[in-house]
Amino acid sequence: MNTRRSFLSQVIASGVAPLFVPAHVLRSQTAPSNKITLGVIGCGSQGIVDMKAFINHEDVRVTALCDVNQKSIDRAKFALREGYGSDDVKVVQDFRELNRDSSIDAVLMALPVHWHSIPSTDAVLNGKHIYHEKPMGMSMAESKHVRAAVKKKGVVFQFGTQQRSDLKFRWACELARNGRLGKMKEIQVGVPGGKIGPDFPEQPVPPHLDWERWVGPAPMTSFHGDKLKRDNHENITNFSLGMISCWGIHHLDIAQWGNGTDETGPISVEGEATYPDKGGCDAVLTWKMRFEYAKAAPITFVNEKNMGISHGTKFIGENGWVHVRRGAITASDDAILRDPANKAGTMPVKLVESIEHTRNFVDAIKNKTRAICDIETAVRSDTLPQLTAMALKAKRKLVWDPVAEVFTNDEAANSLMNARPFRGEWKLPEIG
Repeated sequence: MNTRRSFLSQVIASGVAPLFVPAHVLRSQTAPSNKITLGVIGCGSQGIVDMKAFINHEDVRVTALCDVNQKSIDRAKFALREGYGSDDVKVVQDFRELNRDSSIDAVLMALPVHWHSIPSTDAVLNGKHIYHEKPMGMSMAESKHVRAAVKKKGVVFQFGTQQRSDLKFRWACELARNGRLGKMKEIQVGVPGGKIGPDFPEQPVPPHLDWERWVGPAPMTSFHGDKLKRDNHENITNFSLGMISCWGIHHLDIAQWGNGTDETGPISVEGEATYPDKGGCDAVLTWKMRFEYAKAAPITFVNEKNMGISHGTKFIGENGWVHVRRGAITASDDAILRDPANKAGTMPVKLVESIEHTRNFVDAIKNKTRAICDIETAVRSDTLPQLTAMALKAKRKLVWDPVAEVFTNDEAANSLMNARPFRGEWKLPEIG
């Protein structure tokens, strides 16, 4: 294969400009010693999206892939060929082998939710910086365990709540934080609800998949090809807490940011929910939740269109409101958004600016700084969907101490923070 330099020399000598030059040819020649080497654990839909973003950074090189589905590996290698012109990478099925590879600097973890905490803790304890897809895990205990590992090793942690790297979301939060809407009265969060899924009759496991390893620490269940689809396994309680967590974390994170509560949390949570009465998806279907704060606005969290609340995050003040979702920001009065004094980054309270989420992670590694969604931010935001899940299990109002991160005088509720038993050999790695 020609190098970039020899290829361009041939083009210049010919005097003919090509109609198309592959991205890997145009990529500047950053010295290998200055590149961050990245291992990818989880090559499904989200993993591929994240990996492609990393491929765009000339100072990052994907050097290893880990997945138990050969078709996912094949799709990842195709993306690498498109980006680099080569798919020459290490391929493993066991994340522990990847994590122990001393040539790898950082890890992208983009596995199904039931697999989030174990390989992530293992990566961190092996000194890897980590881009950790949301949510944190299946329980508060798992979230805290990953946090303890990150603090012990001092690695860079970036949570996959990429909306913090979107100008519109930062702008909405700055409007709320700077009092441009008046005193905050309420924050409304709406996300997609659950689903009534199909039945999943048992099918033979295909040869390209290690189903035993895919299920891993979760309760064993029979194989069906549709369980591999994200829209399904994220609505099955063996593998996820449902949309209260998988979608909820995104807009609840923005609510936390705009509420000025990144370092704390609510003092109580209560609500109600419904669940599917048929089909193979059993996670929460609809819900209405309320978080109260000691010194911040309350948050109403619902499945979208419930209580007339639409998708996104809506900051409601005494003098007006602003609503933000992916691709759009609107306000009670267009003048709020047109006012030059209300431009993002010009108001007294300026939030951290990040243009692109994976770039922010890479820069944090190189500059030895905190990423925009570091471990403390991640756990605090992830606490809200976790509290939702626990309140729904308890079927009553729960009083939360955001400093001690426990329920107040409520041992029954505190027991709900524990991780469920892991299956087989799997357990959270000891931090020591």
